[in-house]
Amino acid sequence: MTVGFIGLGAMGAPMAERVVKAGFRTFTTFHKRREAADALAALGATVVDSPAEVARLADAIITILPADAELEEVTLGKGSLAEGFSPGKILIDMTTATASTLLEIEGALAPRGVRILDAPVSGGTTGAAAGTLTIMAGGDSALLEECRPLLESMGRVIHVGGVGQGKVVKIVNQMMAAVHLLAIGEAFALGIRSGADPHTLYSVIKESSGYSKMMDLRLPGFLLEGSFKPGFKLDLMKKDVNLALASARGQNVPLLLTSVAGSVFSAASAAGKGSDDFSAAAAFLAGLAGVEIA
Repeated sequence: MTVGFIGLGAMGAPMAERVVKAGFRTFTTFHKRREAADALAALGATVVDSPAEVARLADAIITILPADAELEEVTLGKGSLAEGFSPGKILIDMTTATASTLLEIEGALAPRGVRILDAPVSGGTTGAAAGTLTIMAGGDSALLEECRPLLESMGRVIHVGGVGQGKVVKIVNQMMAAVHLLAIGEAFALGIRSGADPHTLYSVIKESSGYSKMMDLRLPGFLLEGSFKPGFKLDLMKKDVNLALASARGQNVPLLLTSVAGSVFSAASAAGKGSDDFSAAAAFLAGLAGVEIA
């Protein structure tokens, strides 16, 4: 199987590197900056001029893009994958986007014989580099098995249902991660203001009912050290929370806690934290009480 890879950002670049190192002949392209594409070429990938050319050359094309608009442009716009697709080709979309957008893309491409897998990921840049991502795969089970060796070069695959369900599960995960993170910021602010040591809070709550995995992911190395070098940028989490809110409006589902989380992430972004790790939102929230978690 030859592979196309489009979207060499903070997540996509290390994922594409895993694919190349797994032995898949890989084609890629670039939009504005070609440094990431050149780095992948140094490992053995081939850089071509457009998404359309990637689609002509590869059997399976992976996309991992910032959001819905970029996904639509790359798949259906001018010079897009659609111009190079032929019957039997596979689109594996790993973007965190809305299910409705991917279903519209499937509606446009499936009549041309293009097969679609929906496969967003969780695990951050560390998981992308290590090949330990959780891949939430939606689509036909036989197609998933055909693509499993490719996907498993990047992480652990879980089949979650049909096309679009990967997006649903990922958005639910992101909204819970956002709320859990902000709960840490708010709760630790109260504990520290009341005299508790943050390391003691972490060690005790880790063994108690208030624990969530987010404590392990964003207290050591981030909040407890006051270090916010991005593993996953705050503005990306803000985008994901807003995707959840948009999806909920379409389904007439009230998201009260997630709405508050969206406001906090927007405020932290407006305060200049958008390029920091998303854990900076918890520090921002604690800072409203005049508390530093570190």
